[in-house]
Amino acid sequence: MGRPKATLDFDGSPLIVHIVRKLELLFAQIIVVAAPGQEIPAMGIDLVRDEVPYQGPVGGIYYGMRASEHPICFVTSCDAPFLSVSLISHLLSQISDYDVVVPEWEERLQPLYAVYRSSVLSTLQEQLERNELRPIFLYDKVRTRKISAEEIRRVDPEGLSFLNMNTPADYEMALRRWQEIRQREEIGFRQRGETETAPPSAVSISVPVSVSNLCLTCTVELFGVARLLAKTSKVIVSLSHDATLADVFCALAEKLPVLAGKVIQADTRSLTGAYACNINGREFVRDGSTRVRPGDNVFILSADAGG
Repeated sequence: MGRPKATLDFDGSPLIVHIVRKLELLFAQIIVVAAPGQEIPAMGIDLVRDEVPYQGPVGGIYYGMRASEHPICFVTSCDAPFLSVSLISHLLSQISDYDVVVPEWEERLQPLYAVYRSSVLSTLQEQLERNELRPIFLYDKVRTRKISAEEIRRVDPEGLSFLNMNTPADYEMALRRWQEIRQREEIGFRQRGETETAPPSAVSISVPVSVSNLCLTCTVELFGVARLLAKTSKVIVSLSHDATLADVFCALAEKLPVLAGKVIQADTRSLTGAYACNINGREFVRDGSTRVRPGDNVFILSADAGG
């Protein structure tokens, strides 16, 4: 790039600041791993430094996770400016029975957009001692869940999460793409009658990050009038690990305010009487305190719908 990626201007702020702001939506602790002497803007995060320079991603992952207060960490890098909160949440939701959850995009594993359990620290330390500086050497040694491209496309259809900036041309392209996304979001907000500025939908980072509470994602599918009002048939929502059906409705109302008062009650914690909710096509549920699980499909349809 010819200059530090972390401090590149991105929509008026250093790129690393953009990334941290996005990750603060999900994580209680954020750790930035920097090179010895590298300048990082003050952001109220935990800053650690590589103890041995030039150890690559494995060194960064190891030193960051070793400083974490939590047993599970999401790791990403500062040359990928389009983080997806929904995709990160999905990766986190898959870690229960694994040591690593790593996406595979365009036939390449993405070790710097992955979730790691602290149980891998000793193995990473051994890799550093052997000078094995590629994270992928880890995956055959531990329980690894690989996320397919098909699974990724459900929450990130274009794979923007893995768009890297390695050259000035990449940087300029990313800036243009960012503006296109912002403009598209603002148009969508105006069409729905909203006045606030559309929030950015993606950003990125160069740091291992830790999480206190696992998140989950579920898919909400709309039918009939609800679909016509929302002008979409499917929405992915990200929730806390202990979320209930009421939390699903609240998140849906936040994403699609046009449904509030018409499909979702004004308090956003339940559906209006004209609509019913079905989970995974198996059972109709009315109790808002019903727990939802990672990967659940929540169907919202007219209360008198048959079949």
